[in-house]
Amino acid sequence: MSRSPSRHSSAVSWALSVRQPWAGLLVAGVKTIELRRWAARHRGWTLIHAAQWPAGEALGWRYVAEAAVRYPRLWELCTLRGGIIGMAELVECVRYTQAGQFAADSSRHLQPPEAFHPGLYGFLFRQPRPLPYYACKGQTFFFPVEGFHTHE
Repeated sequence: MSRSPSRHSSAVSWALSVRQPWAGLLVAGVKTIELRRWAARHRGWTLIHAAQWPAGEALGWRYVAEAAVRYPRLWELCTLRGGIIGMAELVECVRYTQAGQFAADSSRHLQPPEAFHPGLYGFLFRQPRPLPYYACKGQTFFFPVEGFHTHE
């Protein structure tokens, strides 16, 4: 059975810090694969933390501009930083070993095919949803968040 977060139960919730605007695009479901240089063993509901510092490239903001027509709150979601902004279910971790495999998922991770390099992993998320902003410090890798827990 899937689990979703609550602020009142006994299990620890895990979060992943993602730079904006990628965090907002992930919570809105525009982006469904988060790229990392390390594999994830964690599966299940994951809190999405918007990092304090935004990504430096303009590419993500172009996706925000295109998708904002379908997701009116997207601009607002993508400006939040330094806290939990949503959650999604992490269902799979894919290792990208070939450029063609990476290119085939470009519409899901939102990076151009030429961004491929061996050693990338894709965290596949589904059922994203925004949550009320909850300020907390992010960390590298998955990290526990006090005040948010999972329940059935």
